[in-house]
Amino acid sequence: MDPVTLTTDRLLLRTVGSQDTDAVYDACQDPDIQRWTTIPSPYLREHARSFTEQLVPDGWADGSMFTFGVFLHSGDLAGMLSITMRALGMGEIGFWAAKQHRANGYVTEAARTACRWSFTHAALDRVEWRATVGNRASRAVAERAGFTIEGTLRSATNNKGVRHDTWVGSLLPSDLGLPSTAPYLPAR
Repeated sequence: MDPVTLTTDRLLLRTVGSQDTDAVYDACQDPDIQRWTTIPSPYLREHARSFTEQLVPDGWADGSMFTFGVFLHSGDLAGMLSITMRALGMGEIGFWAAKQHRANGYVTEAARTACRWSFTHAALDRVEWRATVGNRASRAVAERAGFTIEGTLRSATNNKGVRHDTWVGSLLPSDLGLPSTAPYLPAR
């Protein structure tokens, strides 16, 4: 699939490339991003280069991961968001916010926008969100974006060689007033 660009009143969601390597590298020096996400730590310039020049374009090309840089209309990188395909019709969202742009609702807005696109253009019927138990900022973003928190998975995430319990939630097309590609028969 070719990369797409999405816009909101405040944001531009677009793929990242070599021109964004420095901004990604700088943002990922934040200890909170390294703590709560599975990016390498320490995060080196070659990690940012590999991400922007290989991982992101390859994900779009083979349809395995749809990554959007979350940019303000001024051009500042406010965050990063990816939807990774996990099964037929199901993806997993991951995101981070640049430290100086937190608490403005940018990532929540980006998550809603990217999920809406994934339901209407990428044939997804479920987007899962996962975060290490204790990552309250990520959980707040997910809840504000409309995700239903479904529970805690024991020892579900390996982050830098340590297993952690993980919160899990989901967003369905119907949560956004959209139809599903496949019928949904909820448990009674």
